[in-house]
Parts: sequence; C-alpha cells; structure tokens
Amino acid sequence: MKKILVIEDNAEVRENLEEILELYGYEAETAEDGKIGVEKALKNPPDLILCDIMMPELDGFGTLNILSKKPATADIPFVFLTAKSEKEDFRRGMNLGADDYVTKPFYKDELLQVIETRLKKSERLKKSFDRTANGLTSFINEARGYETLRKLSGKHATRSVRKKDILFTEGDLPRYLFFVNKGKIKLYNTNDYGKEYILRIAKPGDFFGYAQLLKEAPYEITAAAMEDSELSLVPKKDFLQLLHADRNVSSRFVKMLVDNITEKEEQLLRLAYDSIRKRVAEALLILREKEGSDTFGILREDLAHLVGTAKESVIRMVSEFKNDGYIEVKGGVIKILNAEKLANMPG
Repeated sequence: MKKILVIEDNAEVRENLEEILELYGYEAETAEDGKIGVEKALKNPPDLILCDIMMPELDGFGTLNILSKKPATADIPFVFLTAKSEKEDFRRGMNLGADDYVTKPFYKDELLQVIETRLKKSERLKKSFDRTANGLTSFINEARGYETLRKLSGKHATRSVRKKDILFTEGDLPRYLFFVNKGKIKLYNTNDYGKEYILRIAKPGDFFGYAQLLKEAPYEITAAAMEDSELSLVPKKDFLQLLHADRNVSSRFVKMLVDNITEKEEQLLRLAYDSIRKRVAEALLILREKEGSDTFGILREDLAHLVGTAKESVIRMVSEFKNDGYIEVKGGVIKILNAEKLANMPG
C-alpha cells in the first residue's frame, strides 16, 4: 500500500484528502503545517507528498526546499496544493522543483490521476538502473522522458583502455563523467619522490570524476587502468543536466553516483545545489560588469548557456534570487539590487 503524506493547515481540506486517499487504497498520514510535515517525512518517508503552499510555521516552499536536500526524501514526488488565485505561487513552486500541482477546490478524479501518474514515474526511475552499461543507458533513457531532459544524448561513447593506460592526470580539465563497465581504474596522487598514493579503486558499476565536473576545476589526481578496462563516457553537458534539470532525476542520480552512502549523498546534493546557485550569481555579476550597468536584458536560455546548465535550473535560481531580494526581474530585464550578496554567495 502506497503511503501519502498530506501537509495542509486547513482541517476540513486535510480530512477530506485523507478520506479520499484511504477510500482509494492509499495509506494517508497528515500534518497541519510544514514544520510537522518535514519531521514526519524524515522520520518515516512516504511515497508521495501533497503539500499546501500557504501555511503557518513553515510554508510549502520552505518544506520543499528542506526535503529536496535530504537523501531520505529528495526523490519523493512532491505535489503542491494551490488555490486558483495563487498562480504566481504555483509558478514559483514549479521552479523550485515541485513535480505537479492540484488546484483547490479540486476534483477527486484530477487528484487521483496526478497521484497515480507521479507514483508511476517515480517507480520507473527507481527500477531502471542495475549498475551496468545497459542499466546506465536505461536510466538515461527514462530521464529523457522528463520534459526538462529531452535533449539528453540517447547513446554515450565507450572507451577501451589497456593496462597502465592513463585516462587523465593532475591539471587536466574534466570533460566527462566516467562509468566503469569492465576492469579496474586506480585514482591516485604522486608525491615529490614519485611514490603513488592510491585514493580509490573504481570497479565495474562505479562512477568517478564527478566532483571535478561539479567544481569546474582541474583534476587533482591521476586515473590509470590497473587492467584492460572498458568505460562509458557521459559528456559534461549531460552530467550537469542530470544533476540540475529535474529534482527526481537529480536525487536518484546522486544515489547512483555515491552508491547510497548517506553522508556522501547529502554532501553531493548540497554541492550540486550550491554550485548552480553560485554559478548563476557569478554569471549575473559578469553581465553587470560587461554592460556597465545594474540593469540588463538577457534571455534565460542564453543565461543557461553562460552558466553551463539547463534553462529550467537558471529559471529556478533567478526566481529564488528575486524572492531573496538580490535582484529585480521585469520581463526579460534583470536589475541587480544586492551585488555584495551575489558576490559572497557560498560555493
């Protein structure tokens, strides 16, 4: 039985939703505000979350923001409940990474259809990867079914290397995420006396090279084949889209990258989120300097190309900066209100 958490401050609406869900075979748990909802979701993660936007203590946006950064809840489908008069709130919610929305008052059939659709998508994504080359391809093909990820490459290059072949050395710029299909790859540093210090051995089913891609920094290590090996290469552009374009795909992808080690998952989720936020802030400041003005116009697609990520991720960050009071947005024109905050954005 699928479990659904309903976070809603209106007692009548909350009880109505609970009754409908239980009548149609779901287990329903309820919370009267976002703070309680976060506690319940983290303590016993549900299969899907229905969440009101305007609530005391912690609103729907804050609830989504917290849960999307926690490994236990990051890939749970999140559906906003919104009044018809709250169109701007709905847009902000979708930009923050919500999966869908249901307007209040809602029709029972509409509500159940949204729930069923989101649960099916979530299940397909979770089952699509078995840590093989075919599993990686299946996951990427499933991800391409999401609107924001349709431009992902359908097929990725493979590379065969012989024993002792070097894949990259310290100082090289990263271009790919590597996935080991066959063989073993050692990742190591070399000291001043030429002695190797092996940091990690990547085996079939392992990824490596993602930290440098995220940091957009040169490699600090060397990678070499310990035996004849075969690798799948995911281009940097596809890697960043998988990590930033859709919250469900991103959280599942992070789990695959770090093999479900909670501490590393949380670190990578935070790095992925903060990294895109800082890059957008830096891009806005570069444009400000180039234009010689706090006010300038730029298409979101062009800004995405400048940042090196998906347009949807840029839209989400611009929306957050606007809500935080760092910028003002009117049409396609952006005005910097607090350059200092953007310049000191955490990395």
